Amino acid sequence: MKRKHLSIVLASLLALVAGLSSCTKEIPVTGITIEQENLTLQVGSSAQLTISISPLDATHKEATYSSRNESIATVTENGTVTGIAVGETWVLASTIEGGFRDSCAILVEPASGSTVVLSGNLTDDITLKSDIRYLLDGWVYVKDGATMTIEPGTVIQGKTGSKASLVIERGGKIMADGTQGSPIIFTSDKPAGERQAGDWGGIILCGKAPINPTGGEAEIEGGVGSKFGGIDPDDNSGVLRYVRIEYAGYAFAPDKEINGLTFGGVGRGTTVEYIQVSYCNDDSYEWFGGTVNCRYLVALGGLDDEFDTDYGFNGSVQYVVGLRDPNVADISKSNGFESDNDATGSTNAPITNPKFANVSLFGPKPTVDSPANSLYQNAMHLRRRTALEVYNSVFAGWPRGLLMADSKGAAGNVELKGIVMAGMNDNFSGNTAGEETFYLDPTRANRLFTSTAELQVNNPFQLTAPNFLPKAGSPLLTGAVEVPEGLEATTFIGAFGGTDWTLQWTNWNPQITNY
Repeated sequence: MKRKHLSIVLASLLALVAGLSSCTKEIPVTGITIEQENLTLQVGSSAQLTISISPLDATHKEATYSSRNESIATVTENGTVTGIAVGETWVLASTIEGGFRDSCAILVEPASGSTVVLSGNLTDDITLKSDIRYLLDGWVYVKDGATMTIEPGTVIQGKTGSKASLVIERGGKIMADGTQGSPIIFTSDKPAGERQAGDWGGIILCGKAPINPTGGEAEIEGGVGSKFGGIDPDDNSGVLRYVRIEYAGYAFAPDKEINGLTFGGVGRGTTVEYIQVSYCNDDSYEWFGGTVNCRYLVALGGLDDEFDTDYGFNGSVQYVVGLRDPNVADISKSNGFESDNDATGSTNAPITNPKFANVSLFGPKPTVDSPANSLYQNAMHLRRRTALEVYNSVFAGWPRGLLMADSKGAAGNVELKGIVMAGMNDNFSGNTAGEETFYLDPTRANRLFTSTAELQVNNPFQLTAPNFLPKAGSPLLTGAVEVPEGLEATTFIGAFGGTDWTLQWTNWNPQITNY
């Protein structure tokens, strides 16, 4: 009887369980979510998508994946996304039950160590990465409203023979903010040992600050077709900090080259400091109007003028050093400074009136008897109604020192105070425009030295390893005058006192550097 009773109980329990099972309802899917809204990966790399299906206790939680553009990114059945080519696409995740969907934006960037070619018009923001090599192919324009951001340590090369140049147009911006240990480098695409001045074009900034041509705007030099000039002295074209520009100056037409760094109507909202232009086939720097302020500039081995100002430039420039190759000069005659109000010597406003301080320009002649290319001319050629001002600066080792006129007109209301000239064959370029009387006026506190050795500077004429610091007892460590507002007061003459601000980020022999 007991066994019979137990059998009846077990049968009842099994029937109960079977009944309960037959009453269980499936829980339907109500949605799907991809946890990553955006996913960035490089060509050849992969990443896993994470999904969640609602509700958590849904009966059937299977999903499928698909890419809208498999030429850019693929996705496997388990949600692994792989970058195929540079670009943007979307990946969809869909539930099998209910067909619910969610998407993830996919950005595929170049693989580390690869080369990316830049050309034509850039109308959207772009970031250049330090682990990618970039090649400028022809004239590359950052258009109005677009910003080019460049990471510290990035190398950008100009394609030889393509007129490769980077043009920041009015309303565009460049944010090239390098560091002392990781400068941003623009250079030739040729290998070490084969680079030449003029392998590529250069960098051109076009802004909306005032210039003096009639109508207030003009087309920038260099043949690129971009306009510059406007009415906003505070215009901001971005940041150039710790940047090297090497072997620029491509001749876009016979005897017409692009400068290493060209400023066209650039406003004082722009930051420019710690820049080195090396072995340019034209001027190292040229300012066409504008109000931008610059600091810590280096010019090495350029062909034409080192610092050229015109079209009403009114910015302040401080801590500047230049060093010339004695064998290389331009058919147009090479100067340290060249300054005009404009090409005709007009009185168009604003008058060219930049204020330079703490400049050291070491020319092609370490001694007055040193040989140098006969096309070298003046340390300073100030002419055509310019009102340039220079303070607390040294000019050494040039065939001629100061010239204040040419066939199109004399300099205007220029000012030179706290200036030292040393080791010139002719201090005053024949004294045709009263340069000697002007310079030696006692109120200007200017000085002359017969030889460059008297300056007691460590090794300023060594092209590949210069040392510009004054020695103890150097006459450059005293004699500084008061400077205008906007410039820093110093106790020393020239670009250096006791600190060498060129350390780490400059390169005095880029010909041997492997990029």
